[in-house]
Amino acid sequence: MEQLLHLDDITKRFGQVTVAENLTLSVGAGEVLGIVGPNGAGKSSLFAMISGDLRPDSGAVWLLGRDVTGVAPHTRTRAGIGRTYQVPRPFEHLTVFENVLVCGYQGAGLKGRQAWRHTMGVLDRTGLADLADTPAGRLGLLQRKRLEMARALGTGPRLLLLDEVAGGLTEPEVAELVTVVRQLHAEGLGIVWIEHVVHALVKTVDRMVCLAGGDVVADGDPMAVLADPKVRELYLGSGPEGVS
Repeated sequence: MEQLLHLDDITKRFGQVTVAENLTLSVGAGEVLGIVGPNGAGKSSLFAMISGDLRPDSGAVWLLGRDVTGVAPHTRTRAGIGRTYQVPRPFEHLTVFENVLVCGYQGAGLKGRQAWRHTMGVLDRTGLADLADTPAGRLGLLQRKRLEMARALGTGPRLLLLDEVAGGLTEPEVAELVTVVRQLHAEGLGIVWIEHVVHALVKTVDRMVCLAGGDVVADGDPMAVLADPKVRELYLGSGPEGVS
C-alpha cells in the first residue's frame, strides 16, 4: 500500500501541556483510520499539525513522500489535504453550491465548467444536490456537517480529515453520515476520522488508533483496540460512547 501520510516522531507542547510526544503514525492511500481518545488527548492538535495550522516543535510531517512540515496550510490543501472542523465553518450568506464552488476554485485550482461539474459531483456524493441553491445559514446541523465534508472534498483531496462530524447528530443522522463516509472509502479516498461516537467508526474504519498523553496507546483492528485494557481504562472502564 502506498504511504499517503507519515508523521515522523513529532512533538508539540504548550507550556506544561504535551499534545504530542515523539508520535509516529502512518496512513496508507485509500485507508480509513479512526482516532479515539479522551478529551485533551491531542487529537485536534494532531489534525492542526497535519493540515499546517500548527507546526510541531520537532519531528516531520510527510505527505506522499514530501516533507511538508514547514509548508503553509493553503499549499498543503493544494497538495492533497482536506479537513473539516468540529464546528462547521460555512460562508453562511453563500448558497451550498457556492460554498463548495469556492473550494474548487481556491483549493483544487479548478476553473469554469470544470469547477461547476466538480462542485455538482461533490454535492451528489454528499447528498446535498437538492439543497444546492439554499443559503448555508439556513441549514440544519446534519446538512451543515455534510456541507463541511463537501467543502473539504471540494478541494480535491487525497487525504480527508474528519473532526467529530458525527457529534450532536441523532442516531438516524449518524447512520446517514456513515453511509456517505463508506461511499468515499469505496472511491479510494484516504480518510482519518476523529470521533467520540465510536460505533460510527467501528462500522467504517479499517484501523483504529487510541491517543492519550500525546502518544499512541493502541493501534490496530478497531475491536481489538477497544478491547485493550489501557483503552478501556482511559474511558473509565465503560468503553467509548456506543461501545460496551
